[in-house]
Amino acid sequence: MNYNWNWGILFRDPYLGWLVDGLFWTISLSLCAWVIAFSLGSLLGIMRTSSSRVLRLLGTVYVELFRNVPLLVQLFLWYFVFPELLPDDAGRWVKREMPMPALSTAILAIGLYTASRVCEQVRSGIEAVGVGQQNAGKAIGMTEPQVYKHVLLPNAFRIIIPPLTSEFLTIFKNSSLALTIGVVELTAMTRQIEEYTFQGFEAFTAATVIYSVVTFTVMFLMRIVERRVRVPGMIPVS
Repeated sequence: MNYNWNWGILFRDPYLGWLVDGLFWTISLSLCAWVIAFSLGSLLGIMRTSSSRVLRLLGTVYVELFRNVPLLVQLFLWYFVFPELLPDDAGRWVKREMPMPALSTAILAIGLYTASRVCEQVRSGIEAVGVGQQNAGKAIGMTEPQVYKHVLLPNAFRIIIPPLTSEFLTIFKNSSLALTIGVVELTAMTRQIEEYTFQGFEAFTAATVIYSVVTFTVMFLMRIVERRVRVPGMIPVS
């Protein structure tokens, strides 16, 4: 194999800038999608453990629907199919006039998909706290929302830091699928470098290193957070 290795090309203009831009959009997409996933997933987790049958049913339907449809399919449905189901003006705005249509769609799709996974982690955390503390809260006169706010959720979130970290890293890795609808994130930039330079090994090795550095950094920081907020006597949900 007579491959012409050229690692220096990654540090030339504009290829280094492309990698930096790709990393910026990957992190931006991941953080925005995580806001949706964490907020909605927490709400769904509460619904799944609520005393209301209707709320439990709605939460279950959401989880089973979004968790069992592949993310790539959901991206295509949101980007190509959903705008066609809207009235003409609304569909035109979603496809063309909405700020960064592809990026916005990717954030929404990945966020809604991951929310179904976060929901299950939150549900597990709430159930791990146990009914004893829930009953104790009610015994001193707390309403159900107050029990969730002051007893269940503060403890549950501290227990499920490891799986929530995994879910965020899953979003970070799943962001690469956004290239299929035109988002120029890190993987798309890597492919662009390959097409311009024919140095595919160097480009994808650089992307692998970048993904790994970000992943290990997040894991290291969250382990520190986990140790500091760990509930004494409770085993974290993994």
